[in-house]
Amino acid sequence: MQERVAPSPLISSTEFDIPTLTAIAANQQKISSWIVETPVWDWPYALVESLDLKNEIFFKLELFQQTGSFKVRGALTTLLNLNEEALAKGIVAASAGNHAIAVSYAAKIFNTSAKVIMPRTASPVKMQRCKNYGAEVILTDSMTQSFNKMQELAEREGRASIHPFEGHLIALGTATIGLELLQQIPRLDAVIVPIGGGGLIGGIGAAIKQAAPQCLVYGVEPEGSDVMYRSFAAGKPVRLEANNTVAESLAVPSAMPYSFDLCHRFVDQIVHVSDSAIEKAEVWMFYETKLAVEPAAAAALAALCGPLKEPLQGKRVALIVSGTNIDVDRYFQIVQSELRS
Repeated sequence: MQERVAPSPLISSTEFDIPTLTAIAANQQKISSWIVETPVWDWPYALVESLDLKNEIFFKLELFQQTGSFKVRGALTTLLNLNEEALAKGIVAASAGNHAIAVSYAAKIFNTSAKVIMPRTASPVKMQRCKNYGAEVILTDSMTQSFNKMQELAEREGRASIHPFEGHLIALGTATIGLELLQQIPRLDAVIVPIGGGGLIGGIGAAIKQAAPQCLVYGVEPEGSDVMYRSFAAGKPVRLEANNTVAESLAVPSAMPYSFDLCHRFVDQIVHVSDSAIEKAEVWMFYETKLAVEPAAAAALAALCGPLKEPLQGKRVALIVSGTNIDVDRYFQIVQSELRS
């Protein structure tokens, strides 16, 4: 397990804009018309006992959010801060799924055009959801090409590029989850958050640590896509040579300066889980809660059942269930594979 280290000097204090509680609360009000306050489920003790856990567990169910994931909070926050000229030119985003859907939804609300760049391997269901919101879907051969195409269109057409996890506005959006969670469950000992690029946990961590500094913030990454774990160890953002995980939503090629620094400041510890542990957690969630979630959304439970089981024994713990835009065939494939193992 990788312990939290001191804040990184990558970004100076004058350049590094931490979302304050005042700003988070104001943003929560601004985006409230277009999102839902996602519920928190108190997992019954009998079900906790079936996994040999000795915790009071709360699921923060962002899978019930508009567009099916937490991503819409950052997308809406970003568009709210674009001026009329920028909105007139439109927006562009690169994503394999959840972020693309969220940006498409936000663009429809703000009546601006959206182009979303997706790899050909992305789920057809996710592509169609983007189109249903009115976005133009452009396909590339890889996520690297998708990001390059996003930059090209931003420069050539003057579109505002909406990054999937990097930047102050994205964190300001995801921070509303942390604030909302503390409003729903005032006394928490720990929160476990899945990590892709760090935009989700960076925002949640900023809200939690400023409002309830005694609450521990844990991040969880797949073993085959542990860019933030490696970045913490290196003391700077690093790039992975390859990603290999069933949790596609958590597979990013590199950490970025802002989200890395935010995580450095507000995340207490990052742990690894295997793909097998994630798949087991998916199956448990289906049988015990009847929730069919994508792999990324099961990662927090996998961590609590694995490396965080002993450290958090007897604690009140919230798990962020980040979303579910998985199609039926893919979900069935994952669950069948786990049941056969």
